[in-house]
Amino acid sequence: MIYTVTFNPAIDYVVHTDRMQFGMVNRSEKEEIYYGGKGINVSYVLKQLGTESVALGFVAGFTGDAIERGVREMGIRTDFVHLPAGNSRINIKIKSEEETELNCQGPDIGEESAEELFHKLESIQDGDTLILAGSIPASMPDDIYEKILDRLKDKEIKIIVDATGKLLMHVLKYRPFLIKPNHHELGAMFGKELTEDEEIISHARKLKELGAKNVLVSMAEKGAILLDEYGKIHKCGACSGEVKNSVGAGDSMVAGFVAGSLSGDYLSALQLGCVCGSATAFSEGLAGKEEIRTLWEIVTRMPHRGDFVN
Repeated sequence: MIYTVTFNPAIDYVVHTDRMQFGMVNRSEKEEIYYGGKGINVSYVLKQLGTESVALGFVAGFTGDAIERGVREMGIRTDFVHLPAGNSRINIKIKSEEETELNCQGPDIGEESAEELFHKLESIQDGDTLILAGSIPASMPDDIYEKILDRLKDKEIKIIVDATGKLLMHVLKYRPFLIKPNHHELGAMFGKELTEDEEIISHARKLKELGAKNVLVSMAEKGAILLDEYGKIHKCGACSGEVKNSVGAGDSMVAGFVAGSLSGDYLSALQLGCVCGSATAFSEGLAGKEEIRTLWEIVTRMPHRGDFVN
C-alpha cells in the first residue's frame, strides 16, 4: 500500500476575476473549491492512475471535516488525526491578470497528536511506500521528517521525500527511495544557480552520494532529469500545451513516477511523471484520467504503453 502524509491540508478556494484592483471591491466571475495539500494531491493523481493509497495527516474543526469528506468523495481512503482545537486552513487563490495566492497557517499540532500520527505510521508494513511531501507547520519540530524516518528505519519501506533545503538534506542519511527537487531548489542547496543539464546532473549526483537512491529533478518547461539507483541518467522533455495552473504539478509528477516505478522501468516512470505534471499544469485543477492518458500517448508515441494509466 502507498501512504501519503499531508501535515497541513487545506481547502483551496479559487476565485477567477477579470481584473484585480487592490483597495477596491472586486467581483468574481466564478469560483472553485479543491481539497488538497501536497500529499492529498499525490493521492488524487495516484487514484487517476488506478493506484490506491491512504491519505494521512492532521485535520481540525469544520473545515477539517469538509476536507476529510471531500477527499473520501474523491475515492481516496483517509486515516487522518483529528486535532482537538482549531480549524484546518483555507487558502485563497486569485486568478486574474496574474495568479495570487494567500496561504494560511492552519491549526497547532500538539505532541499528543503528533504521537498519534507516529502510531499510525508504525503500522506501515515492509514493501509499502510512504510519501512525505511539503513544508512543516510552525507548531511542529523542524526535524519531524527525521524522527519519522528514524522510527521506520528498520522496515523495508520505500520512502519518497518531496521537500527542500535542510529538511531534505537531513533525511538523505536514511536512503530515501526518491527525492524530487526542482532545479532551482537543487541549486539553492549548494548556493549555485544551475542552468545547464551537466550542472544539474553533477549536483543531483551529490545528493545520491549523500544517500538518495533516485533523484528526480524537475525543470519546468525543460522537462526533467532522473538519476536512478543503478547509476543511469534519463531525461524527458516537457509536454507542449497552454499552462493554466501552477498548483500541484510537482505533486502530480511524484504520483506519476511512483505509479510508473511499480513496474521497475524507471524511464517509463519518468515519462509518466512528466506527463502527469504537465497534465495538471494544462488543467484548471489536478489532472484527470483522460488528460493524463492523452498526453501519455503523445509522449510515448506508442498508445499501448498507456497500460500505465488504468
